[in-house]
Amino acid sequence: MTFSSAFYLLKQEMTPRYGEQESVAIAHEVMEDITKLSKIDRLMLKDQALNPTQQNELDFILDELLSGKPLQYVLGKSWFMGREFGVNEQVLIPRPETEELVIWILNELQQNQAGKSLLDIGTGSGCIPVSLKAELTEVSVEACDISAGALELAQENARKAGTEISFFRRDILDTRLWPGMKEYDVLVSNPPYIPATEAASMEEHVTLFEPHQALFVPDQDPLVFYKAVAALGRLKLKPGGAVFCEIHRDFPEATKAVFADAGYTHIELRKDMQDNWRMIRASF
Repeated sequence: MTFSSAFYLLKQEMTPRYGEQESVAIAHEVMEDITKLSKIDRLMLKDQALNPTQQNELDFILDELLSGKPLQYVLGKSWFMGREFGVNEQVLIPRPETEELVIWILNELQQNQAGKSLLDIGTGSGCIPVSLKAELTEVSVEACDISAGALELAQENARKAGTEISFFRRDILDTRLWPGMKEYDVLVSNPPYIPATEAASMEEHVTLFEPHQALFVPDQDPLVFYKAVAALGRLKLKPGGAVFCEIHRDFPEATKAVFADAGYTHIELRKDMQDNWRMIRASF
């Protein structure tokens, strides 16, 4: 099978599931991963045959993709803020809208880093703290997660990026552990925020493969993690500190009310590039 025929096979097999445009992007990414060649180089060598190792890789990847597994999990990597992050089924795939939250924090801290400290709650792949630490070299960055597997992957991503981050395992809902925690200038979190009943209307490649622990919350208390982060911030934020969170697009005012009820007096909501309410900043 040639580079060209392999590309068109991938595109053809993926189109029923993802549509033509996304299938083209998937096919290009798979072919780049298999051949280690750029799009231009592959076009110049379009009639070159895959070697046996590349053919085996193609067969394996195609089978995985046809099972519905997201491309990022199949290839074991995803891009966030211009950096490659390792991902697996123990962590969420980083989303572009989360980049906008990171940019908001960067813009606030860029000119005033000295002596500042930051904690990322529910770090997953570590894409948030690694991206922040890479730019905010003077800020002390820590990150926690309830999942030991996620922390192992996040530590590896931090190492590959050359960023010094302290990771620790923590169930942030366990308030008994809060008194022993340090104080921070910034708390950031992209917590689980999707009510469990929404799973029925979500795409299967999300519900079947991404970790439910990092996605879903009880229908009867969908803002449970925001209540915890708000309360923790009241206890552990330094004077002038702030909380930044990604939020459910359908609950901006309810999330704002959580922070207001906790005593925060300066609360700002922001939309993402898709015009969805996606971020909140709160301070007191």
